[in-house]
Amino acid sequence: MARKTSDFIVERLKAWGVTRIFGYSGDGINGVLGALARAGSEEDADGNPGPGIEFIQVRHEEMAAFMAAAHAKFTGELGVCLSTGGPGATHLTTGLYDAKSDHVPVLAICGQAEATVRGASYQQELNLDRMFADVADYVQEAHAPAEVRHMIDRGIRVATAERGVAVLIFPKDVQDEPWEEPKRKHGFTRSGPGYARPRVVPYDADLQRAADVLNAGAKVAILVGAGARGAADEVIAVADALGAGVAKALLGKDVLPDDLPFVTGSIGLLGTAPSSDLMNGCDTLLMVGTSMPWSEFLPPDGAARGVQIDLSPAQLSLRYPCEVNLHGDAAETLRALLPLLTRKADRSWREKVEQGMAEWGRTMEKRAHAAAKPVNPQRVVWEMSPLLPADAIVTSDSGSCCNWYARDWRVKRGQRGSLSGGLASMGAAVPYAIAAKFAHPTRPVVALVGDGAMQMNNMAELITVGKYRHRWPDQRLIVCVFNNEDLNEVTWEQRVNEGMPRFRASQDLPDVRYSQFAEMIGLRGIYVDTPDRLASAWVEALAADRPVVLEVRTDREVAPLPPHVTMAEASGFIGSMAKGDPSTARILAETARQIVSEVLPGKS
Repeated sequence: MARKTSDFIVERLKAWGVTRIFGYSGDGINGVLGALARAGSEEDADGNPGPGIEFIQVRHEEMAAFMAAAHAKFTGELGVCLSTGGPGATHLTTGLYDAKSDHVPVLAICGQAEATVRGASYQQELNLDRMFADVADYVQEAHAPAEVRHMIDRGIRVATAERGVAVLIFPKDVQDEPWEEPKRKHGFTRSGPGYARPRVVPYDADLQRAADVLNAGAKVAILVGAGARGAADEVIAVADALGAGVAKALLGKDVLPDDLPFVTGSIGLLGTAPSSDLMNGCDTLLMVGTSMPWSEFLPPDGAARGVQIDLSPAQLSLRYPCEVNLHGDAAETLRALLPLLTRKADRSWREKVEQGMAEWGRTMEKRAHAAAKPVNPQRVVWEMSPLLPADAIVTSDSGSCCNWYARDWRVKRGQRGSLSGGLASMGAAVPYAIAAKFAHPTRPVVALVGDGAMQMNNMAELITVGKYRHRWPDQRLIVCVFNNEDLNEVTWEQRVNEGMPRFRASQDLPDVRYSQFAEMIGLRGIYVDTPDRLASAWVEALAADRPVVLEVRTDREVAPLPPHVTMAEASGFIGSMAKGDPSTARILAETARQIVSEVLPGKS
């Protein structure tokens, strides 16, 4: 059989080190799928992958793109997804924007109508290069086999180097054309694979300027994000020298363990009061690898001198006007900075930070154990946290469950976690967990998901879990569903931000028994509707011999309070109650008391 262009595509992906592709089939990409089969990607009779590139069949192309983004996050490698053209390609966009927003490298391979009918409004013919132009750092459609080699090489190199998205579009007929190497003549170009990240460190003079600012500070705060991952030891050493407290952006939650007394946890709307106090009380701010969007949670302009370190110059001084901006790798730059720092003898600022965290821990325990009908959602994660093994991976969806992920999961060193950060998309938790399980098949994985996201698209991906669970030596993958029959995060945003009562038409969700669905497809289902059952349910799920759906009937009227409630937020909330929120009586019993005590300390 003659070697086809699609065969070269697969060979070139392997040459770049691609080992896994998440995708869904369609006639527009059948040429590449055939080449994958010919290259040994076909499963054997027992469902085990062949020696070629592993192809993971998802339920929906959007989930394939989410999995590719999560693969990049949990491995540091390029994530790859695949779809047919037309609707398959349009489905990819949300997951690709997730990768773009969180700065991880992803390659999307898309089919297309035949090149011979382009421009004829043919079936499933879309101008995909235009559609992907905003999300992709590199996008190109092939018109002839000679283009394919440099398209793959350049696309992967750009995505990897720029930690962004590349999209390669292959018309059906081009995939099936005989492969011929580009000629050594005018009108052709001959590219090659391979890329190695450089060592990026600022100049000595700039490091000294940064050290001078940090040494002059009496109350230093550090904020770390995902860009500081791999620099935990360096961050700890710098914080110790400066007597600093360290807050974490949501995507940097797993950068440092939470058992360090000077680590104040997450920052922002989902953050802790000590992180807010750290930012409002500091006189010097060091930001490392973060583009945390909520600048209102950083010090006021002029209140603190700033130093920022980031591998992307586009992120420097984007959220806070820093005096010294250092373009460099987090670990390398911090190592170069450390010898220039003077250890602070006065530790009173550090002691104040640690005292605030100790008090916050007691507050969180009290809130988690507050009475609810039937189960307090905060307690779900509070009970989970100490039971997780040291190598666990946790993913979260973008809903009210994310509040408890941010505040109540106390990360141990060695654990990993992530979610859709910059895009904050619903529906990412389960595909993220699946990608994490493929990347680390011997580690336990937990996905925290609201019932809205489960109904949107995550229930279908439980079928993917069932399809592939036998490939994982350790089958522990727990999907914890917060079942409150409400789009809860938006409900509270309606109340607090808009001052409007809960809008039932948009917020009510059907009651679905997710644990029973799990049993129906061969997984384990556990249902909890009493707080006393939570701890034992987590123990049971973590000991199971197969993936588990842990469904908890939670109280939708437990408010995901911000770290400090402002008078405007309190006014909006009380206003929504006055306008006849259907749950006014229940909410006022507990939540209003907490909000009023936040705004007017000591008042009842």
